[in-house]
Amino acid sequence: MVPHLITALNGPINELEARVLESMPATERWFRLEWMEHTPTFYASVDLRNAGFKLAPVDTNLFPSGFNHLTPQMLPQAVQAAMAAIEKICPEARNLLLIPEPGARCSFYLDHLATLVRVFTQAGLNVRLGALDPAQTAPEELPLASGGSLVIEPVVRKRGRLMIKGFDPCTILLNSDLAAGTPPQLMGLHEQYLLPPLHAGWGVRRKSRHFEAYDEVAKRFGKLLGMDPWLITPMFQSVDMRGKKGVEALQTAADAQLTKVRRKYKEYGINEKPFVIIKSDVGSNGRSIMTVRDARDIEALAQGLPDSLGAEVIVQEGVPTHERVHQAVAEPVVYMMDRYVVGGFYRVHADRGIDENLNAPGASYVPLAFADSPVLPRLGEKPGASAPNRFYMYGVIARLAMLAASYELEATDPQAEVEAA
Repeated sequence: MVPHLITALNGPINELEARVLESMPATERWFRLEWMEHTPTFYASVDLRNAGFKLAPVDTNLFPSGFNHLTPQMLPQAVQAAMAAIEKICPEARNLLLIPEPGARCSFYLDHLATLVRVFTQAGLNVRLGALDPAQTAPEELPLASGGSLVIEPVVRKRGRLMIKGFDPCTILLNSDLAAGTPPQLMGLHEQYLLPPLHAGWGVRRKSRHFEAYDEVAKRFGKLLGMDPWLITPMFQSVDMRGKKGVEALQTAADAQLTKVRRKYKEYGINEKPFVIIKSDVGSNGRSIMTVRDARDIEALAQGLPDSLGAEVIVQEGVPTHERVHQAVAEPVVYMMDRYVVGGFYRVHADRGIDENLNAPGASYVPLAFADSPVLPRLGEKPGASAPNRFYMYGVIARLAMLAASYELEATDPQAEVEAA
């Protein structure tokens, strides 16, 4: 079923759904042509917010860590996508070295790693887990909550290649966002494919750069479908908090964003109070995210601004979520590999409001989205009445975000800069 939306389902979101379904051949052709020109990120997850009057991505993660939340019915799609992705990069690939997040030992993350191992094993690869921590000198066996165990082994660097004793991979899959910096073992690898590339890590990546790319993609897609790109785009502004006037700059940016959102709400007859989200321009996992409805409140909040926000901040249009699962606030999360949607789930938080970040302690995960195939809509059905149609639309918006990520990585590729020089 489509989760209950508090807002009426006969508003712009239904018009958008109808427009996307009517334009499905043109949409799929457009994506196909885009992927001929741009390389998709190896895998990604996209957090969406469905306000009833707009549907937009609010975060794109290039090192997804929730594959364990996909249902068994979704995994064959992930296996097929993994086969396609590996074949394109290294057709003769035999061994895959998976590098997890350093020190991550929680049961959810270990189950996620086990799912990734299962997917790539079924795609025809020998998969081993490698730790970059120099302090780890022997294999470590970690029990899984679901039964069984994983073994993480120390990696070694020989002749410019990263390997495990007796295991020399041609492909290395990173599942660490490199927020703590780039480990020296990963630099200058010889004849090994590193996925995603190092400049996809937070040492280089910025959310503002991603949403600039997304804004460009959404405008082009909006032109294709003849619609206002704001319906699928969160407006934003980056702010440099360095210096004495950092808080003042933040206030100015927040006020400007709130003014823009009010104008759009008036244009569409939306009777809701706008808000903005203030978050770090760097990093993931939903840390240090603040909801602001009045820019004047920022001065009072300034003393409590978390240090982890850092000097680089973005002020993003807040997109409320009017989705519910078991009466709790929910948001869809879409998972992709290569250029394919492989599944998704709802992030649910019973203690959070419609204008708050749901990626926080206490969140749960419900595999409702994509119970049916996310790529096979039921054409001709009334908008808002078909789960496959709604989830197809979620997949379209998520793919736009993945395309934006490919634009983003092309723009920051150090190799491209060398070749251009």
